[in-house]
Amino acid sequence: MAGGVKKPVNVFNLEHTGEPAGVFNWRLWFAVVSFGLLGAARGIDEGLISGAFNSLDFQDAINYDSYTLKERANIKANVSAMVQIGSVGGALIAFMICDRIGRIWGVRVLCTLWAIGIAIFMVGGVAGNLGAIYAGRFVAGLGIGQASVIGPVYIAEIAPASVRGLCTCFFSGAVYLGIVLAYFTNYGCHLHIASTDHNQWLVPTSLHIMFSGVLCSLTFFQVESPRYLIKQGKREAAAQVMARLRQQPVDSDYIILSINEIQVSHEHELEATEGIGWTGKLKELFCNKSNLYRLYMSTAVQILAQWSGAGSITLYAPDLFEILGISGSSEGLLVTAVFGIVKLCSAVCCALFLVDFIGRKKALILGIALQAIAMIYVASFLTAVPELGVVDGFILPASKLAASRGAIAMIYISGVGWALGWNTMAYILTAELFPLRIRALATSWVMGLHFAAQYGNTRAVPNMLLPLAKGGISPSGTFWCFAAVTTFGGIWVCFSVPETGGRSLESMDRLFDLPWYKIGLYGNRDAERQDQVFNEKERAAGEELGHGEQIERIEDGKQVAQTDQTVILTLHLS
Repeated sequence: MAGGVKKPVNVFNLEHTGEPAGVFNWRLWFAVVSFGLLGAARGIDEGLISGAFNSLDFQDAINYDSYTLKERANIKANVSAMVQIGSVGGALIAFMICDRIGRIWGVRVLCTLWAIGIAIFMVGGVAGNLGAIYAGRFVAGLGIGQASVIGPVYIAEIAPASVRGLCTCFFSGAVYLGIVLAYFTNYGCHLHIASTDHNQWLVPTSLHIMFSGVLCSLTFFQVESPRYLIKQGKREAAAQVMARLRQQPVDSDYIILSINEIQVSHEHELEATEGIGWTGKLKELFCNKSNLYRLYMSTAVQILAQWSGAGSITLYAPDLFEILGISGSSEGLLVTAVFGIVKLCSAVCCALFLVDFIGRKKALILGIALQAIAMIYVASFLTAVPELGVVDGFILPASKLAASRGAIAMIYISGVGWALGWNTMAYILTAELFPLRIRALATSWVMGLHFAAQYGNTRAVPNMLLPLAKGGISPSGTFWCFAAVTTFGGIWVCFSVPETGGRSLESMDRLFDLPWYKIGLYGNRDAERQDQVFNEKERAAGEELGHGEQIERIEDGKQVAQTDQTVILTLHLS
């Protein structure tokens, strides 16, 4: 049904989703994989930079030991976080690139920037030039930031509503794939390449360039988003693309209905903002009551997610495991690599069993609950052993070893919660909430805030971990901060976030018709009531016109004829 919500889907039995045979075909999955792998851009960077920076050769090149403790913390934070600063700019310009040249060419542009930036970083690292290191990571960030906009938007626009969560989850899952590859590349190079050799960090860093080349190549085997083509006035091309992705005849009822639903939604949006230009899009985003709530919700998701601390744990995992009692760089890198595997498996489980089956909101609350429990345990352990990470050369007493292993296990559990909750939902909600006309703009804005919040957290954590006497809040204070933000985030989700699972992108507006303070608790119930009214009008229109009757399709998208004992679908009902 055009206005209905599909039932929870069993991903191993997709033929019962109500979609025609052939919809779930290799072309759809290949497109999802090709754009989903853009998530690896962020994951590779988060997994590699700590290993590169901790390489003795890299530190010797920049004379790291010549700086004070606080200066070293600032340099490490700046090098790590510079990609996030670039990503803010990349995310904010992504909407212009998306809307002007399309999703396909957008990927080619971002891959080029990504590779050029990493090349500058590598040259600057070998030369020991901090300025070039910062510049290279900033340029790479311009590409990586665009990846986090274009990937989820494209996937959400081509995926059937019944599996849109699963498909978008592939993007967030690819983040962890990138992290795992980066962690194990760091670990392997640490074991087999001397610490005084440039290649110990250059070889892992080259993973950036290899991946950007692969992702750019994959775009030559893909087609443009049908929703983007509709926006460009290319209805026939959009129908051809939709038919190819769904493996249905271009003149089939299914393709005609799908294209008309997109067309009507787009035309309705154009009518509402006729002649207002790009400034009107900004006004629509920030002044429309429905869109403003969506903006508030997606913005809060990004800020609460980043300041829950899980992202910085991924970035600084070797350092945090050392604080918790892991001794030796090889052991620390191995434990870190296993941490990446745990997060990857969690993301896969979330995509296959949770997001489209139990819904976005329940999966998010479950993930936040796991993360909050883990953060509280780690904070309590560090409070019980305040010398960890504060007193140089402190050796953990044997009586605390079991608790230390428990804290390490809790770091793993926090990774599971992050994968099930904030990280996955941040991409899904951002990609599917907004109307087509402003989707790229809104996603760019929200992902810009995402990287700004990530920069703030990434930049702050090395200083937060410093002892109180050095201007920090100590490791225990850092984790208590994360625990407080995570707990508050769980309460906020319960009252503010409606369920979006299974709902078509064109029917998402119905979730936001209530006053803002009722949307999180009652938005779904009100939207389902509207769905019933919409569906009743569809049936009434069909009965009035008669079964088996065929009329000419009105090209403005308001009516579509179906044959073979089906009914006339009136899409532009008031």
